[in-house]
Amino acid sequence: MSLRLLYLIFLRLLGLLVLFGRSSASKNIELLVLRHEVAVLRRSNPKPRLDWADRAVFAALVRLMPKTLRTHRLVTPGTILRWHRRLVAAKWTYPHRHGRPPVDEGIAGLIERMATENHSWGYKRIQGELLKLGHRVGASTIRRILKRARIPPAPARHTDTSWRQFLRTQASTMLACDFFHVDCAFTLKRICVFFVLEVGSRYVHVLGTTTNPDGRWTTQQIRNLVVALGDRVDEFSFLIRDRAGQFAAAFDAVLADVGIETIRIPPRCPRANCYAERFVLTARSELADRMLILNERHLRAVLAEYVRHYNGRRPHRSRQLRPPRPTYPAADLNAQRIKRQRLLWGLINEYERAA
Repeated sequence: MSLRLLYLIFLRLLGLLVLFGRSSASKNIELLVLRHEVAVLRRSNPKPRLDWADRAVFAALVRLMPKTLRTHRLVTPGTILRWHRRLVAAKWTYPHRHGRPPVDEGIAGLIERMATENHSWGYKRIQGELLKLGHRVGASTIRRILKRARIPPAPARHTDTSWRQFLRTQASTMLACDFFHVDCAFTLKRICVFFVLEVGSRYVHVLGTTTNPDGRWTTQQIRNLVVALGDRVDEFSFLIRDRAGQFAAAFDAVLADVGIETIRIPPRCPRANCYAERFVLTARSELADRMLILNERHLRAVLAEYVRHYNGRRPHRSRQLRPPRPTYPAADLNAQRIKRQRLLWGLINEYERAA
C-alpha cells in the first residue's frame, strides 16, 4: 500500500509540473470537461470505494483548495441529511430485547419422536400429549420444530402402512412354520424337524421329527397342534409357510377349518418367512452346530431340553430381553446368591437363585 501511495504522489506532482507550462484558458476548459465527466460517472456508477492511499491524496489536495470549494467538496446536503438520520436513529434505538426462551433440546427431540412414531398426530394432539407430561409448548412452536426437522404435517406425513408396521400389528395373530434338518454323526442320515412359531410371543412348538416329511405326516402334525392349542387357536388368524411340497392341500384345509388362513411366501424368498428362519439360525448356532447327534431318539431328547430352555429361560431381544413364557421370578442380587445351571452337558448355561 505504501508503494501505491508513493506512486500516486509521483503522478500528481508530475501533473502539477505539466499544469505550470499550460495557459489558463486550456486549464479552465479541461476543468469543465473533468467536472462534466465526474457528474456523468456519479449518475451512472455507484459510490466508489476508496482505499487509504486515495483518501490520503484527496486530503492533501483539498487543503490547497479555497475554503468555499473545500466545504462544498467535503460535505454535501445529502451527507448532512444522512448524518442527521443516523443521529436520530441512534437516540431512539433501544437494546435488543430477547423473546421467549428457546425450547429445550430434549423437548424438541420428544416432539420429533412423537411425530415420527405417530403418523396421524397433528400439532394439537402433540401439544396435548406434552401437556399431559407437564410441558407447555405452543402449537406454532411445535409446527416450527417439525418444519426445521423437515417432518411434514400429519395429513402428508404418512400415506400408507409399511410392511414392518403391518407385521408388528398383526404379530399376535400370526404363526410361522418351517423345516430344518440335522445330519446324524455316524450314519449321516438326515432328520427333518418340523416346528411352528408364535410370532407375537416367539413361543416355539416342535411338532415332530422324521426322515420322510411327506404331506400326510405334515398334515397330521398340524392337526395335533390344533388339538394342543385348544381354545387358544382362536387367537390366531394367519400362518406363514413356504411353497414346499410337504404342505399339501389337506394341510391348509385343517387350518381353514379353525379359521386360520394360510399365507404362502413368494418363491425363493426365505426372508418373507423371517421369523421362522431366525429360529432355524438360533437352533443351529446354539445347538445343532455345537454337538453331534447320534440318532433320531437322541435328537428328540436334545430338542425337548432346548425348547424348554428357549421358551422359558432364554431372553429375546424382540421381547425386551424376556423369554416367551418366563418360568422364574425376579431375583434380588443383593440378598440372594445366584447359581449356574448347566444344560445339555454344559452346552447351555442358565442362572437362577440358589436355594
